[in-house]
Amino acid sequence: GSTKALVRRAALGIILCMGPYNYPINETYATLIPALLMGNICIMKIPSVGGAAHLLTMQAFHKVLPKGTVNFVAGPGRSTTPPLMKSGKIDGLAFIGGSIVADGLIKDHPHPHRLKVFLQLEANNMAIYFSDLFDGKKSVDALDNALDQAIIGSLNYNGQRCTALKLHMVPVLHAEEFAQLLSARVDEMSVGLPWQTDDNGKYSAVTPLPNAKRIKYMKELLDDALTKGAKIMNHQGGKVIGGPESTLMVPAVLYPVTSDMRLYEEEQFGPLIPVIPYDDLDTVLAFGRDGVYAQQVSIFTKSDAAQVAPLLDAFSAVF
Repeated sequence: GSTKALVRRAALGIILCMGPYNYPINETYATLIPALLMGNICIMKIPSVGGAAHLLTMQAFHKVLPKGTVNFVAGPGRSTTPPLMKSGKIDGLAFIGGSIVADGLIKDHPHPHRLKVFLQLEANNMAIYFSDLFDGKKSVDALDNALDQAIIGSLNYNGQRCTALKLHMVPVLHAEEFAQLLSARVDEMSVGLPWQTDDNGKYSAVTPLPNAKRIKYMKELLDDALTKGAKIMNHQGGKVIGGPESTLMVPAVLYPVTSDMRLYEEEQFGPLIPVIPYDDLDTVLAFGRDGVYAQQVSIFTKSDAAQVAPLLDAFSAVF
């Protein structure tokens, strides 16, 4: 044709990059490096937990980049980042964390309509299990695989991943059975410090949470669920071991978790595994449609694609 298009990329200005403690290198630099490549000046807020992971990259940036290209800010987020935003000199915000903090930072900017924003926030990811997983001996392999994936999805990195499975939705006729089977697998997991090994030489599968604040939050969610009718299904679930200053918590499988519990609505970001019985898939779809978080969904079934496709289509419109 006679039309030609020329695309050029230009820097925005000053970008504030704020990454999480759980994946300090991957998540943070996935925002900082593209910003640098586009010619921006970057300010990186070092997380209060795990900040030492950035020492080597700090030295590397200092050696190869012009002075002032990458700047580092350390200290409590509540006292360091609001003044930066209120100055109005931040042109772009790249933030990975919780929605409450993100909303506050954006509101702090004197011209939020001019602020370029990239956000990756918390998620209450669902795992949905179909009833065909429980239809007898023919489904043993499929159910075993679903349970294995439930453990990996819930407790890899102690559940401290935005992509972790946060809610397990199981048909009401099979939910208690599922919770019992899941609990048996959790009981087999070794709980300890990262360098400790069990009798078979395997390192601890469940390790301490980063600070006492996380333990306090887990206990709040646990207590709320227990007072409203849920039960801890596995041995010593929710127990903190290692003394009063310890942050090592035994994972807890909770059943039945219902819509009036905080665990139903809030992202636990830790070793709590809620099992939620559902009557029909409309209930599951309603949760995704009405929830406040962006979601990921995992579907476990033996059904063929033709049966699962309508559900996938419905979720794709929601998320």
